[in-house]
Amino acid sequence: MDLSQNIPAYLVKKKNIVRLILFTAAFALVFINIYAPFGVTTWFNISKLELLFYSSLVILTGVLVVVISRIIMYQSTKKGKTISIGRYLLWIAMEIISMSLFYTLYEVLILHDPRAVDEVIKISIQNTALVLLIPYTVTWLYFAWIDNKEKLEAIEEGTFEKVEPKGMIAFKDEKGIMRITIKVEDLLYLQGADNYVTIYYSNHQKQEKFLLRNTLKRLESTLKPFEIIRCHRSFMVNFQKVKIIERSKEGLRIKLNTQPLIEVPVSKTYTEVVFQLFGQSH
Repeated sequence: MDLSQNIPAYLVKKKNIVRLILFTAAFALVFINIYAPFGVTTWFNISKLELLFYSSLVILTGVLVVVISRIIMYQSTKKGKTISIGRYLLWIAMEIISMSLFYTLYEVLILHDPRAVDEVIKISIQNTALVLLIPYTVTWLYFAWIDNKEKLEAIEEGTFEKVEPKGMIAFKDEKGIMRITIKVEDLLYLQGADNYVTIYYSNHQKQEKFLLRNTLKRLESTLKPFEIIRCHRSFMVNFQKVKIIERSKEGLRIKLNTQPLIEVPVSKTYTEVVFQLFGQSH
C-alpha cells in the first residue's frame, strides 16, 4: 500500500461521515453491553440496565471525539486540502488515543476505578481500538463496494465520467469514448473537416497529430474553460500558445509560439472574440 496516495473521495463525503459516526456509536454501544470490555461488571456492582444507561451516556459523549475529528477532516477537504492514506491512518490513531483518554478519565474520576492508572490506560486503548477499528473497517469496505457498484452502473449506462488530472484534456469521440488525453500546455490547435477533427500537439518538442471522429462544434463547449477557442469555421487554437496576431493580404493570421512557426487563420466571424481574449492575456 502506498501511504502517500490520497484516500478515496468517498471516505470524506458528508453522508458517509454521518453513516460512519452512527454505525460506530451503535457498534460501540452493543460492544460494551455484550462484551463489557472495561470490566465494569467485575469491578462495580451494577445491573445490566444500569450498564446500558451508563454505557449509553459514555458512548454518546465519547463519540463526540469522532464527531469533532470528522468535522475537522470534512472542512479540511472542503477547502481543497488532500489527505494521504498515511495521514488518514495517523488521524485514526489520534482518534483512538483521544477517546481512550476520555474513557480513562471517566473510569478514574467518575467510577473511581481501583486499578492503577497505567493499567486503565492500557486496557482503555486496547478496547477503544476494537470499538473504532472494527466499524471503521466495515464501513470502509461498504463504502468501497457502493462506490464500485455505482461506477459499474454508470459505465453500463454510458454516463460514467472519468476525472482527468488537473491540466489534462480528455478528447472523446462522437460516442463519448475517450480516445486521447493531452496536457493543455502541449495542445497547439485543432482542425475540423466534416465529422473529423485533427488534433495537433507537441510531444517531446516534436509536432504530432491525432485524428478524432467528432466535430469542432461538439468539442467547443468542453474546451472553452481551457482557453481553446474557435477562431475559424475549421480551426480552434490554444490561446496559451498564441504569440502574434498578424494582418496580411489573406486576412488575420494567428502565429503560435512554436518551432517551426505555425499559422492559423482567423475568420471575420471570430475576429472580435479573438482580439478580446488576446487583449486580456497580454
